[in-house]
Amino acid sequence: MLDRREWLKVTAAASAAFALPGCSGAGEAGGAAGTASGAGTAASSGVAEMAGVTLRTIPSSGEQIPVIGLGSSATFSQVARSEDVTAIREVLGALVEHGGRLFDTAPGYGASEEVAGQIAAEIGLTDEIFWATKVNVAGRGGGAADAAEARAQIERSFERFGVDQIDLIQVHNMGDPPTQLGIVQELRDEGRVRYMGITTTSEQRYPDIMEVMRTYPLDFIGVDYAVDNRSAADEVLPLAQELGIGVLVYAPFGRSRMWSRIGDRPVPDLAQDFGADTWARFMLKFAAAHPAVTCVTPATSRAEHMIDNLGGGVGRMPTEDELAQMVAVVEALPEA
Repeated sequence: MLDRREWLKVTAAASAAFALPGCSGAGEAGGAAGTASGAGTAASSGVAEMAGVTLRTIPSSGEQIPVIGLGSSATFSQVARSEDVTAIREVLGALVEHGGRLFDTAPGYGASEEVAGQIAAEIGLTDEIFWATKVNVAGRGGGAADAAEARAQIERSFERFGVDQIDLIQVHNMGDPPTQLGIVQELRDEGRVRYMGITTTSEQRYPDIMEVMRTYPLDFIGVDYAVDNRSAADEVLPLAQELGIGVLVYAPFGRSRMWSRIGDRPVPDLAQDFGADTWARFMLKFAAAHPAVTCVTPATSRAEHMIDNLGGGVGRMPTEDELAQMVAVVEALPEA
């Protein structure tokens, strides 16, 4: 298996000062400028393009955010726990510099939340980032959440980010929705939280999350979805469209599974037609092509990977026929 770096055009990215294809300097200013300029288009279609970076509309508000963000589990979390967090500084800088905004994290991701907040403050990015975090004190085994503990966990997130208002708080892993969603809803009503949601990356919990979607006034859900893990598209994603709930996609690379399956194979020629000249962009464009998806949040601790990932939001998305061909390509790969 080759390292993912073998697939990146690192020298090209470096020589272009980390510029994405189709992005001008103005476009790199971030989502705010693109949102304002593209609002008319997005109002009718839910999608806009500004300087090459695809924006998606949050259904409950009409606000637009770039379709590719940054997750902070996996390698990001590992680096955040280390003594040298230079890589975290670089990846957060690359996210914002090249048009990204949304950073998805959780108290359960070790030091990710705390370190990201510290670094963002140090390099002046706190106000440029769409902060999406989670709450869950119920534990993996389920059961009731202690309301006081949940509130305390949320207050620590405010302190770590250094903000008076958090953009999005989701209940992590379906933990005690009545208690924890109730708390987040209170904070949203008070204006301390802008959006609320709930997450699962377990297909067995899809019926449960759909029940919550029908019961609570959610702005977002977070769910696993990838070219080789498409179950969410059967019912969960269509329900989100129907109810006007935004969707964050987790594990778009199947965690590390897809990289193992790809091995040293070249990107298929069909991907050139929609600008996916790396496997990362191939996989991200598949996930982002679903009309229910608001933002795809691959985790990384490398700036060059962050830049490559943002390229998955540049240019057009695959058509239905191309999506079917992409699935066929992946199904022909060996199992991990």
